[in-house]
Amino acid sequence: MSRVQLALNVANLNDSIEFYSQIFKTPAHKVRPGYANFQIENPPLKLVLIENPDERGAGTTGALNHLGVEVPSTGEVHDIIDYLGTTGLVAKEEIDVQCCHAKQDKVWVHDPSGAPWEFYAITDDTSDGMTKEVPEDCC
Repeated sequence: MSRVQLALNVANLNDSIEFYSQIFKTPAHKVRPGYANFQIENPPLKLVLIENPDERGAGTTGALNHLGVEVPSTGEVHDIIDYLGTTGLVAKEEIDVQCCHAKQDKVWVHDPSGAPWEFYAITDDTSDGMTKEVPEDCC
């Protein structure tokens, strides 16, 4: 099953984990320093919190980190890569990368306003490495 991912920059990770656990009635699935994710069943959503107090700003300014769609297999990621190649959209592939404390295959593409979207499959969720979510040279 695919699900939409919403990745938010948060000023205080612990307060945000408590808040989102309460409103979605779901405990965090993974918590690491500066990072947490939730696998919410209703509505189907992968919510990612990235502690970023220096860039977060006040209110909703700077809240969005990136958007994503988690797909069930690397084959689907490669199908999306092939499809994007036929559209003329600029895409950046990242195969077998360490990100969000997991190994992933993914592809990035930006919407016309610059919002970054990733389509990804997790290949190893036991890994504990961390890289920056949106690569600086992405797309």
